[in-house]
Amino acid sequence: MLRLVLPKGSLERATMQLFEDADLAVQRASDVAYRATIEDPRIDEVRILRPQEIPVYVAEGLFDLGITGRDCIEERGSDVVSLGELNYSKNTSNPATVVLAVAKDSPVNSLAELAAQSGRLRISSEYPELTRKALAQHGVEADISFSYGATEAKVPDIADAVVDMTETGSALRAAGLRIIEVLLVSRTELIANPASASDPVKRHAMEQILTLLQGTMEARGKVLVKLNVSEENLHSVLEVLPSMRAPTISELSGGGAFAVEAVVPKLDINTLIPALKDHGASDILEIPLAKIVH
Repeated sequence: MLRLVLPKGSLERATMQLFEDADLAVQRASDVAYRATIEDPRIDEVRILRPQEIPVYVAEGLFDLGITGRDCIEERGSDVVSLGELNYSKNTSNPATVVLAVAKDSPVNSLAELAAQSGRLRISSEYPELTRKALAQHGVEADISFSYGATEAKVPDIADAVVDMTETGSALRAAGLRIIEVLLVSRTELIANPASASDPVKRHAMEQILTLLQGTMEARGKVLVKLNVSEENLHSVLEVLPSMRAPTISELSGGGAFAVEAVVPKLDINTLIPALKDHGASDILEIPLAKIVH
């Protein structure tokens, strides 16, 4: 039913892992193949292409559904429907940012100060349209050149400043640069062709795919803890038991004791389980989670 396009390159590994974790594993002949399949009745065709191209192809109707970054959508100015955000980037769950950076010893600390500089600036960027719009809003005159990579290496010999994508800023700092402005916070998004999204049958299938992907992401880093506890120790156990919401409490057959379960951060589990035992819990189970759907 749905023609799906997934990102190749920086988002590829994280995207493939997400789909596998969501039981929507992407099958292809090799890691460099551009055509793939997903064993799901809602997905008819899968293509793997550069994220910069995906908004254009989805907007043109070549694909119903795609995954790309907000930076690519804004740079291409594509008319697509954003169905929802997927909280992952190349290496982390944090959004990436498109930033303006200058040499660390530059006296400039903002776009406004950059606008006050005399002369026409040289800007190197993988986002010429985003850069042009941001600079125009502040009245900055600049010659903007498209960068094919290694953008951070071009200051000061080739460019006075750069506009680049970063998750942590470490590559920019290592190159002796300093961020002076965030132009865009970019999250990964599931986008749709407007005509496809207006089709009730296709839209329903899209929403179901989004539910599976977001539910998988919600479950990451969390586990289900189940335990038994006597009535006299129940309050003590609940005081040390974190929970996404209120824990589920059920009285055991025969009375006088309860079964308790809660979703908790996996990061804390090795300190939580001994603490629960110290407060009177028994029969403690740690259960991995695949999806959490609210």
